[in-house]
Amino acid sequence: MADQIRGRALLLGDDINTDLNCSGKYMPGKDEAFIAAHAFTPVAPDFATRFKAGDMLVAGKHFGINSSREQATHILKRMGVAAIIAKSFGRQFYRNAINNGLMVIECDTTGLQEGDALLLDLQAHRLSVQDGDWQQALSPLPAAIRAILSEGGLIPFLKKYPTWELPA
Repeated sequence: MADQIRGRALLLGDDINTDLNCSGKYMPGKDEAFIAAHAFTPVAPDFATRFKAGDMLVAGKHFGINSSREQATHILKRMGVAAIIAKSFGRQFYRNAINNGLMVIECDTTGLQEGDALLLDLQAHRLSVQDGDWQQALSPLPAAIRAILSEGGLIPFLKKYPTWELPA
């Protein structure tokens, strides 16, 4: 996992539930590429055409609420989401994201604008708008979470570190 992640901000609102990016109406029988092409259409109808791999999703409170559907994180990883920044997350979604190697950061997103060039600096514990005045201090990610994310998720981590001995 890189210490710095750069990406363009795509804004979503509050209460973005898992059905909005991974609707049950597309399952079963549809592949992840089809589902990804319809992600967030109820709240952002042109989302799939605006999104580019490496973008960061920026949301308000309660991102990922609703169900424990793990496919919701699979779809976002398949799309190439660099990170999800939100004021708060549904707990099941948050753990599913980490377990699947998807960076999730809780912080105040007030003031971020659509298209802002973001710099997520995990070493300095800061999210900022590149060439801008907006910045937000972040709580450090626990070592175990960083290790899991570095390996691409929980299963790859456990294959490499079956005794849970964290890398030095």
